[in-house]
Amino acid sequence: MRCIAETADRAVPSPVPADPGPTTLRPFDGRDLSTIAQIVADSLHEHYDSSLYFSLSQAWPDGFLVAADASNRPIGFLLGVSQVPGEARILMFAVDRRHRTRGIGTRLMDAFLDKSRAKAMRRATLEVRVGNATAIRFYARFRFSVTDLLRGYYSDGEDGYQMARDLA
Repeated sequence: MRCIAETADRAVPSPVPADPGPTTLRPFDGRDLSTIAQIVADSLHEHYDSSLYFSLSQAWPDGFLVAADASNRPIGFLLGVSQVPGEARILMFAVDRRHRTRGIGTRLMDAFLDKSRAKAMRRATLEVRVGNATAIRFYARFRFSVTDLLRGYYSDGEDGYQMARDLA
């Protein structure tokens, strides 16, 4: 299986803003598209057609979670799908680099796993770049483990790991 994206230009990190205040988790809204696309380009180094976000959000609305700041602007998201019965798959997951290390990713992952269990999913899977040690450590904290090496998985040719965990 191959990634369906073009590699984005690597962005220069922005300075850390002041504390954004309370963060809420909510479903994806079409008005989030441009901000989420920018987070994807900056964090995941990929570009996706906007229709992909809309079609996936309709397939499982509860699987597309947005972390929003006090002004309701997205600062992170997790996009999950269910393509195999009993299995939740995380397709995209990123927090704006200016808002990392504040527990936002943990809140998104916890909420997604809870929603997956509520839908009687038995397993969760994801793919991650082999060179993304920070993400691999993050997923390991949630009991994901490497199940396969995906050679040339990403659009720039980088290999990926498939990771999975049971939801029981």
